[in-house]
Amino acid sequence: MVKGRTGPNDVGWPLARFSGLRLLIVVLLVLACLGSALAVITASHLTREQYANLQRLESEHQQLQTEWGQLLLEDSAWSSPARVEGLAEERLDMRLPEVVDVEVIRP
Repeated sequence: MVKGRTGPNDVGWPLARFSGLRLLIVVLLVLACLGSALAVITASHLTREQYANLQRLESEHQQLQTEWGQLLLEDSAWSSPARVEGLAEERLDMRLPEVVDVEVIRP
């Protein structure tokens, strides 16, 4: 056998065994496989980022719900009728009218 020549049974560079069209198909399939792998990696990374963001938002939601409950309790304490009546008597010298001071107006 002469050096430099390759025959059909010679072992050489692996792609030398493929013809032009077959080589193109193999290269395209390898590129498609690499592209698919990169897409899976990107999707996994974005999923992890979004999950971390979801966890942060759920924590913030829980904190805001707690604050909302505290504000509702504070609102009910500040606007209770007994407190409003007490402040009206104390600060504005208001009082409930006596029965004799009430006049009923009929339409």
